[in-house]
Amino acid sequence: MSDNRIYQPYQPLTPIVPGSSSQKPARAAANQPAVGTSFNQILDQELAGVTFSKHALQRLNSRKIQLDSSQLNQLSQAIDKAAQKGAKESLIIMDNNLAFVVSVKNKTVITAVDGASGTGNVFTNIDSAVII
Repeated sequence: MSDNRIYQPYQPLTPIVPGSSSQKPARAAANQPAVGTSFNQILDQELAGVTFSKHALQRLNSRKIQLDSSQLNQLSQAIDKAAQKGAKESLIIMDNNLAFVVSVKNKTVITAVDGASGTGNVFTNIDSAVII
């Protein structure tokens, strides 16, 4: 009798050791989970979370822009709205004079601009705008 089962190849999981330098961070430091966070909380954060590119993090730091959890939530909701309309690259303008160019598919902020730096700028390579 022949064996007709299908075997899927797998790779063993490596244990995560806090403070290990051999691991590369997959997301921006602002989105890393705190120690003691439950799996469901981490999963919810990863599914709904917004990531920031290295360029966007540099812009946030140089322009001293700090986002709180409600602003991050608004940003995530705006990205979801843009995704529902089929947007790919979107300009999101928040009511507190912040603008973000976002890759909607990846939920990644590409760049960030505050009100003082945004005056007179031209935003290219976008196909939509969301004003919140």
